[in-house]
Amino acid sequence: MGAWLVRGFWMGLLHGAVQAGVVAVNVRSPEAGSSVRVIAFGLVVVIAVLWGALDAWRRFDGRGMCWFFASLVAGPLAGVVGVVGTGALVDQTGVESLWPALTGGAAFTALVVLASAAVGMGLGNVAPQPKGSH
Repeated sequence: MGAWLVRGFWMGLLHGAVQAGVVAVNVRSPEAGSSVRVIAFGLVVVIAVLWGALDAWRRFDGRGMCWFFASLVAGPLAGVVGVVGTGALVDQTGVESLWPALTGGAAFTALVVLASAAVGMGLGNVAPQPKGSH
């Protein structure tokens, strides 16, 4: 399995699950909604930054294109997982919610994953290299 597929699958799954979880918390406890949204979004960003930094620190070849393709996988997958999770956990969300999730939602997720991983790769390039990796 390609490295880009692994990264895209896990980031998409994470972002979709976070979306569904935030909606579930907002429905059950509206006063906690804004803080939970910020924390959940921060979790997705931090994981992508750390993973991107690890790739750069290990000098993973082709890491930029790998994260580009991973973001293209993560976007639509997060949309599907978010709609299914919201339908299962919160309400009777149906197929009509899928199209917005696969267009605007997928584009937003892809941008978040790609930008966060790019920041991580930039940070990983600055970090000292492990011994014997020249």
